[in-house]
Amino acid sequence: MPFTRSSARVSTSGVLALVCAATVLAGTGYADGRQASSSTDQRASAPTPRAAHPQQTAARGSVVSVTPVVDLNAEEVAARMEKAGIDAKQVRHGVRAYRIVYRTVDTRGRATTASELVAVPRNGDRALRVVSWLHGTEVFRGEVASVNDESTDRDTALLFASTGLAVSAPDYLGLGEGPGSHPYGHPRATVTAPIDGLRAARAFVRRDGRDLDRRVLISGFSQGGPATMMLGRALQQGSDPYFRLGALAPIAGPFDLTGFEAAAANDGIERSSLYLAYFATAWNRMYGLYATPKDAFRAPYDKTVEKLFDGNHTGAEIAAALPKTSKELFTANFLDKIRNPTGELRRKLRVLDSTCDWRPQVPVHLFHSKADKDVPFTNSEHCARQLAANGAAHELTEVDKADSHSTTVVQALPQVAREFHAIR
Repeated sequence: MPFTRSSARVSTSGVLALVCAATVLAGTGYADGRQASSSTDQRASAPTPRAAHPQQTAARGSVVSVTPVVDLNAEEVAARMEKAGIDAKQVRHGVRAYRIVYRTVDTRGRATTASELVAVPRNGDRALRVVSWLHGTEVFRGEVASVNDESTDRDTALLFASTGLAVSAPDYLGLGEGPGSHPYGHPRATVTAPIDGLRAARAFVRRDGRDLDRRVLISGFSQGGPATMMLGRALQQGSDPYFRLGALAPIAGPFDLTGFEAAAANDGIERSSLYLAYFATAWNRMYGLYATPKDAFRAPYDKTVEKLFDGNHTGAEIAAALPKTSKELFTANFLDKIRNPTGELRRKLRVLDSTCDWRPQVPVHLFHSKADKDVPFTNSEHCARQLAANGAAHELTEVDKADSHSTTVVQALPQVAREFHAIR
């Protein structure tokens, strides 16, 4: 579930976004963006996570607060896409986007909150088809689309919305303005936060007399690739009384997580030590992967690694504090455990190795680049084999213009947008 970008960003946006201060709401009410006071959307600092409210019983997906963050006309959206390196030919409308905090549940089913970016086209359409965009791995809570105006994921949401689609782009639990730590790779949380984000997005647009189509068009990049398949399976199985599966387009996902983590243990991928450290610390919080840090990490890193992955350190800060290779960071015994997982670890990894092992009732279009050094192309081949074994209609497209993991999504997005518009 690799990172969407390294310390050197693929692209940034120079377009000034309209940003208003958040208005916290009681119950299921909404903020009126026209009455919100102006402020600046800060990229450099992490947002202050909101406290969870386990005593509250408001419905999952109900809106807690709304903050307008973007208001662009079509020309401004196109200029932003061009600066980001994204083909802007499909831009048709201006876009308004909002950071929405909503109610959801944590990994144990307890009430909490999460944040998302909701983007809508500035047009007269009352009925909007909706995209659920699922982002890739982020270690820093301030890097996600709802709070970072320079995020590639925000660019992605603006692209889809400018073509006439509504977008729900959840930050996942523990990122953005969500409290606590991100439960990296937790299957249930990977589904509940996006579903509740869709519910919140629908509640929000309905205040303006608009509504979202039942069929959800799902796409995601890197960590968002398996998340795309898990959310799609949940919707097909009826996890929400309203929303249904409409389309699936995962991009460069680590669908063979066992193989991916083994490759990280063998230093066979880019930034292997950072990826494996995030996995190890997150899974230790959730599942007890090691007894003490010294069982997993070599000195002196056993004293520092867990603190680095608290959601408040950037990827660049973490990379600077870690050795470049897994063999320098981890103990030999822990690396052997990752290369040859057994017992509970093996069982939990297999759950994430099988996110494509079902038969979607809609076509699946996978995108990946063979030049990807973070997530090998074989991961998408793994997914395609599982879909084929289940008799599912699918296609795997090599993104041959991409020369890295991060450029894969930039090159694939326009094709995903075209295909989503072709669905009737």
